[in-house]
Parts: sequence; structure tokens; C-alpha cells
Amino acid sequence: MLGRTPVAIEYEGSRPWQPPEDRGGTGIEVLTNLGPIRCLYHAAPSAERAVVWVSGAYGGFSGGGGLYSILSDELIADGVSSLRLDYRHPNVLHHSIMDVLAGVSFLQSQGCERVALVGHSFGGAVVIAAAPLADAVTTVVGLASQTHGARYAHLVSPRPLLLAHGEDDDRLPARCSILIYEWAREPKRLILYPGTGHNLRECRDELHPVLKGWLLEHT
Repeated sequence: MLGRTPVAIEYEGSRPWQPPEDRGGTGIEVLTNLGPIRCLYHAAPSAERAVVWVSGAYGGFSGGGGLYSILSDELIADGVSSLRLDYRHPNVLHHSIMDVLAGVSFLQSQGCERVALVGHSFGGAVVIAAAPLADAVTTVVGLASQTHGARYAHLVSPRPLLLAHGEDDDRLPARCSILIYEWAREPKRLILYPGTGHNLRECRDELHPVLKGWLLEHT
């Protein structure tokens, strides 16, 4: 799939957007030649590091058992900005990959030259496929990832890859992340959480420090 992905998106700037209340961050639209991408931007002053967070097949701004908004705010204190990105065309892999690449370009325009990618479910495959196409990407995290679109996980290397999955996931079985781990090259890490379903809420307290530490170390 990666080899057939048309990388034809061009970043053209940004403009304010008013999101619903209590979403966190600042609403911006990343402007591209293929249309605007709605995002929530958590900007750290003078940040040189950043994270792009993407969700599952339905899009939106949440993921990781609610950790996206929590960590986006927490990482500001560590000088790391965050961009929570909503797909233009949810569940369309090649468009979603291009959206992530545009998000990376936006962050570079803000002075962030080291960017981590985090994706949940469908978004796990999106960030795995997008990473080899952007030199600024330093690490990738797939949470409860699907395998479709992730077959070229070996191309993420030499960037470190973290995979986390719930053993009781009844939407995408843990075998999905196990397969991606087998396809990937070092450096890589796989964590399986017992008693945890697809949205990872049951392991949120355990995943929180692991994910934060990984991003601070590798971004």
C-alpha cells in the first residue's frame, strides 16, 4: 500500500478555527492544496519538538483511552507541542497519510524539526505508513493498530517504533500488533496489556507514563 500512496499534498498555511468547547488546545485549520484539515494545536513556547496525534477510522481528536488530550497538555511543560489532527476523509488510508504529512509540515513551519507520530487503531497504520515519507519524524507509536496499511512497518526503522495493544481487544485482536512487530525492524518495542479492550481505557494509568516517557526520549 505504501508504494502506491500518492504523496501529492502541499502545505499552504493555516488559519484559526473555532472548535466545540472543552476540546482543549487551539483550533486551527492546516491549509493544503487538497483542502483544510481541522486540528487542535497545543503549542509549547519556542518548541523544537512536537507530536502529531491521530485517531481511528471515524476520525476526531481522541484516542489512547483519553490520553491524547491529557498528554498534549502535559508535554507543553517539557517544551513539546502537540497537533491533534482530524482526517479530511476518515477511513481512507492514503488521504489520511497525506493529512499527517501536512500536519508535520505545519509543525515544521512553527519551528518543530523533530516530530513524533502517534496513532490509534486505523491511525496506527496511518502513522506507520506516513513515517518513512517525512524526514522530520523521529519516532512512531501505534496503539491497538490495524494491520491493513502497516505491512511496510520495516521502513519505519531506524526510527524507534512502540506498539501497545490490549489482550482483550475484540475489534482488532492483539495479534495485529504482534504481526506488525514481527514485520518491523529494530529499534522496536511491543507491550500487551491483559484485561484491556480496544480503547485502552483499562490500562490508561499504566500506559500514561510509558507513552510520555517514550515521546520525551525519542522525539
